[in-house]
Amino acid sequence: MALKPLTAAELAFLTPVARAVVANPFGAERAELDRELDPGGPPAGRLQRIVAGVSRRLSELDRSGRGALARVPPEQREVLVYAELFDLYHAWSAAIDEHVAAQEAAGDEPCPAPFAAACLADLARRGFERDEAKKHLGLFFQLRRAYTFIDRALVGRSACMQGLREALWNDIFTRDIRVYEAWLWERMEDFSTLLLGETGTGKGSAAAAIGKSGFIPFDEKRGRFADSFARAFVPVNLAEFPESLLEAELFGHEKGAFTGALERREGVFARCSPHGSIFLDEVGELGTPVQIKLLRVLQERLFTPVGGRRARRFHGRVIAATNRALDELGGGLLRPDFFYRLCTDVIVVPPLRQRLSEAPEELALLVERILERTLGSGELSASVCAAIERELGRGYAWPGNVRELEQCVRRILLKGRYEGARAPAARDALAGDPFLSDVRAGALDADTLLAGYCARLFAELGGYEAVARRTRLDRRTVKRYVELAGPSQGAPSMRK
Repeated sequence: MALKPLTAAELAFLTPVARAVVANPFGAERAELDRELDPGGPPAGRLQRIVAGVSRRLSELDRSGRGALARVPPEQREVLVYAELFDLYHAWSAAIDEHVAAQEAAGDEPCPAPFAAACLADLARRGFERDEAKKHLGLFFQLRRAYTFIDRALVGRSACMQGLREALWNDIFTRDIRVYEAWLWERMEDFSTLLLGETGTGKGSAAAAIGKSGFIPFDEKRGRFADSFARAFVPVNLAEFPESLLEAELFGHEKGAFTGALERREGVFARCSPHGSIFLDEVGELGTPVQIKLLRVLQERLFTPVGGRRARRFHGRVIAATNRALDELGGGLLRPDFFYRLCTDVIVVPPLRQRLSEAPEELALLVERILERTLGSGELSASVCAAIERELGRGYAWPGNVRELEQCVRRILLKGRYEGARAPAARDALAGDPFLSDVRAGALDADTLLAGYCARLFAELGGYEAVARRTRLDRRTVKRYVELAGPSQGAPSMRK
């Protein structure tokens, strides 16, 4: 078969299209490429105009007999391949969106994918081999999910939020999607992710965007994708479980493994889909024994249920989050070997005050989104924003971040006002704290120092188990110190 090279004009048009396919859709390079492909056009409707233009150019190539992948010289083939994939991806994006919505509604059971057969046929007509076409169908589905979940979960156009969206996309597809497509699309389990950020910033939403966006192959015989992305993301808050039960929650247990283990039970690692992710929230509070067992999962991909003898394999990814600083984690809170295996990628979720300092209009977008979730409509956004400005002013620091904003909106709906957090007043009160004065003066013995510290942590964290994890002390020791401090130092008078 005679080769038919693309003309210089065709290459000049299709090359930026190919670059756009592999560029991060949330990055500056993609925005620049879109402007290059649609010079002089207004931002509104730009993508639709680009898609239409690519489709017209590919149709012209087909009519001239130069659109077949097999007839293009090898050095030009990649450009045409990516242009064809760009065209097909956008041709089927609406059908994929409908499938994503249907799967979200259906939950854990994979839904039929009625569009898939026709999409595979389109890929075959464009010259893609059957196995290659199936892989690209899976990639179309993954790309569309990732874009939807990242864009939908992370509201705002501040520079730090644009950077966060770009970082999440790279965490899923790497910085070069060509490398991902060639070698990593089914090999991402060794790439763990650590999310950092203050309490209430939205680390869970960022983790879910990653966890629901893994590659899921298409099962052609059953006419559906091999798994539901809805069950591919398994979150577990490590702070919710006492250390004595945490291993069983993570790794499962055999019948009779400990008192109360009346039957065999699967842990979260066993329940996670091979195409899914485990989200370990509050990882900074983990004790050493669990860190050691999690290190084995990260290094060897193996875990053993409590009371069991046979190791089992974990195929998914691990995503972790903490509100602790990175230097705290690497400086002693986590074992060095566990810390370095955990943080293949480190992503910082920015605080709300940073977002609003960069883009004050982001507050209105967030309020509107909260109202849509709460009321089904964002119609009251302007009045709620006016109340926030009246009650708190524009310089409020939002110490509770987006989670505080959500409660602020609800309280304004209920009461018409919101007083804000009282963290500064609490700090002022601590300035006159006799315990802190004695600490500064070096006037306390070890027992009194630990008692005061444990009592204050108890007041902040609300439970003996949480204090035990923070201080690395036994729970009974913590309880003794808190009781020794007494109610005058923040210890509970009746709480157990």
